[in-house]
Amino acid sequence: MVYIMSNVTIDANKCENADCGECVDMCPMEIFILDGDKILTEHEDECTLCEVCVDTCPNECITVSE
Repeated sequence: MVYIMSNVTIDANKCENADCGECVDMCPMEIFILDGDKILTEHEDECTLCEVCVDTCPNECITVSE
């Protein structure tokens, strides 16, 4: 089994958090969680680098890298 170490970053200055939430709904690995009105990342080690979140985010505030 190969593990990919990933880094998922949300630009807090661009993110609409709970008002949007597209990344929470669309991530197949459930990396994003809604904590109150904030979107946070969780279990980044399970990220497959598919970048669905990057493509889905209307504000282009998510970056994914190895």
